[in-house]
Amino acid sequence: MLASHADRERAVDVLRAGFSEGRLQQPEFEKRVARAYEARTVGELSLLVADLPQGPVAAQPALPQPYTAPVPRTFLPAPAPPTNGKAVGAMVCGILTTMTMGLTGLPAVILGHTARAEIRRTGEGGDGFALAGLILGWLSVAGWAVVVVILTLATASGT
Repeated sequence: MLASHADRERAVDVLRAGFSEGRLQQPEFEKRVARAYEARTVGELSLLVADLPQGPVAAQPALPQPYTAPVPRTFLPAPAPPTNGKAVGAMVCGILTTMTMGLTGLPAVILGHTARAEIRRTGEGGDGFALAGLILGWLSVAGWAVVVVILTLATASGT
């Protein structure tokens, strides 16, 4: 199977990892990188990294290939932290303030503050959701406060 640019880059990444871990010396690393960029097939790339912990991951071949070890966790990206549910609730309540004439503003503020505290404590994601819910909720609360003040002044001046 012909090697793609992505296959070559994966092989070079494995070589870089091997070099940084001390598995390859500088001259050997440079030779292998040069050969990786000149390789035409995935088989050639596999030979270049066969003695290292991870080789290039090819697309699903039509013919059966020998078993290759799974990608070690050190080469995988870190998983994204889960999003805090209260942060999502704060965002939803904040957005709903426009449709409920501000009635969901106070729940948005409460959920936003509790979500941000939990996010700081647990390291979950969703801080942006919580912040957006807080902003929309406080705008709603401030809007209701202005309405109450205007109604109070109008009532006081009318009597």
